[in-house]
Amino acid sequence: MSQHQSSRPAALQRNHMENVEWRNQTTIREFILLGFGDLQGLQTPLFLLFLVIYILTMAGNILIVALVVTDRQLHTPMYFFLGNLSCLETCYTSTILPRMLASFLTGDRTISFSGCITQLSFFVFMVTAECLLLLLMSYDRYLAICNPLHYAALMSRRVCIQILSGSWIIAFSCSTVITFMMVRLTFCGPNRIDHFFCDFTPMLKLSCSDTSLIALVDLILSFAIILPTLLLTLTSYVCIIATILRISSTTGRQKAFSTCSSHLIVVATFYGSLIIIYMAPKAGTAGDLRKLFSVFYTVLTPLANPLIYSLRNKEVKEALKKALGLVQQQNTNSNIPNRAATSSAGKDIVSLVAATLCGSLIIIYMAPKAGTAGDLRKLFSVFYTVQ
Repeated sequence: MSQHQSSRPAALQRNHMENVEWRNQTTIREFILLGFGDLQGLQTPLFLLFLVIYILTMAGNILIVALVVTDRQLHTPMYFFLGNLSCLETCYTSTILPRMLASFLTGDRTISFSGCITQLSFFVFMVTAECLLLLLMSYDRYLAICNPLHYAALMSRRVCIQILSGSWIIAFSCSTVITFMMVRLTFCGPNRIDHFFCDFTPMLKLSCSDTSLIALVDLILSFAIILPTLLLTLTSYVCIIATILRISSTTGRQKAFSTCSSHLIVVATFYGSLIIIYMAPKAGTAGDLRKLFSVFYTVLTPLANPLIYSLRNKEVKEALKKALGLVQQQNTNSNIPNRAATSSAGKDIVSLVAATLCGSLIIIYMAPKAGTAGDLRKLFSVFYTVQ
């Protein structure tokens, strides 16, 4: 009996020590986003650059959503998906850029644990939804070009709502699984995230729990979502291009190729970045490269989508002119405004590229030569070398 009583305090002491250890392991309540490193004087130029990008992204995508909702001529499956894409990009860029802008402006890089998990949850949801939405848009164009006789039946309003709802449900399910597994991890070590937002892989490196299961689930979801949607999207465009080649009109072929090439550029940039970041081997020295490619699909793609997918379309330009009250009543002069609108859209794209080019050059060659900002200079060097 005395032996049993003496073993009880020992057991209670062990439980107490385990509880203290568990509490010590869960003391981390905030993370520090390292971003692009020690900026030393580059905060203001970076703040202004990303603020302009954010404003243009929000304005372009909100404009597309408003036009699709208000103009009856845009109530078609193609613009239904484009409107959803613009809405998605609006939420997508708002998940990351406001926090980045705040850190540039105030210098405060801390983010709470709950805020970091929330950002990660929305990020996973948006990325998955965009993969599926790009697939739906390519499938819509495939049916419209390659199977026009059955397009109305295969892409009815009911079908569009059903397949889009299915995409949102799949994206929400993936986000829920990742978020649930991430919340169950223990973070007891360093709290510095080597990224400019709460991404999956940098957060996983800070956990002191066994992360093999969640890493396996992430890999399975990546191969189940990214690769199939990419292959199906590319297959759709291959079929579209094959159909275009059979068009007898040279002007028709050039117009169709121009549209498809623009779409393929967005698809290649978005999926290429995702594959390099999430499906390539996790080399420890590739952290800066992963930040670079993260900028492509979190910042540049949402900015380019309104220009490439929507503002170049004749119907969208006509809807925009109606909204601004610029539609002329005489049909005899209708060709002149169309040419002017096309020229204006081209000038907008050129102006955007020129602004990015000049901003990058100013930051690299005219900003203070801080030694620790080398990785940041490499990042902006990409902007003006790949354009």
